[in-house]
Amino acid sequence: MGYREIVKVGDPILKKKSRKVEVFDEKLARLIEDMKETMYHFEGVGLAAVQIGVLRRVVVMDCGDGFLELVNPQIISAEGEQEAQEGCLSLPGEYGVTKRPAVVKVQAQDRTGKWHIYKGTELKARCFCHELDHLEGIIFTQKVIRKE
Repeated sequence: MGYREIVKVGDPILKKKSRKVEVFDEKLARLIEDMKETMYHFEGVGLAAVQIGVLRRVVVMDCGDGFLELVNPQIISAEGEQEAQEGCLSLPGEYGVTKRPAVVKVQAQDRTGKWHIYKGTELKARCFCHELDHLEGIIFTQKVIRKE
């Protein structure tokens, strides 16, 4: 286990859709642990598997309230609106203001396949949206409404 290098903007993999996880095994657990270590090493709050070159629907996050692992995540509800600055480990030094929902609920599996529902507001809601966008091949700069 260990941290992995972050794929940077310009690499075509970042524009590809990630595939659903079908097998919940030790390989998936290792991927999640490597992603966790990578996210913390590079001081991020979220990381999608595609950002380390793996086209699987896996996200890790820690918005200051504890580590989350999201396998096959889906947004099941979104309410309100917020505008805030975002950045991305795949675009170091680049920031922009995006418009995102204020409250987001996500349904996702863990490394064993068990389903969970998570609710996020403010930073966590933005992070859910940002990371799930990565799984669809969307980078936050496509959603920037203004630079600050």
